[in-house]
Amino acid sequence: MSKHNSLKISGGATGKRSVLKRFERVKLLKERGQWKEGQSPVGLPKTKSEE
Repeated sequence: MSKHNSLKISGGATGKRSVLKRFERVKLLKERGQWKEGQSPVGLPKTKSEE
């Protein structure tokens, strides 16, 4: 059984994501100096990626 043409992804499988995963947000906050060691990763502030 094959995929219908309307279900196929054109132009590659990946695109630019507008949402960061939790570990990406922690990494970005560390780079900006806004992360305190021992801080809970739950309830992080919203961050925009630099890309």
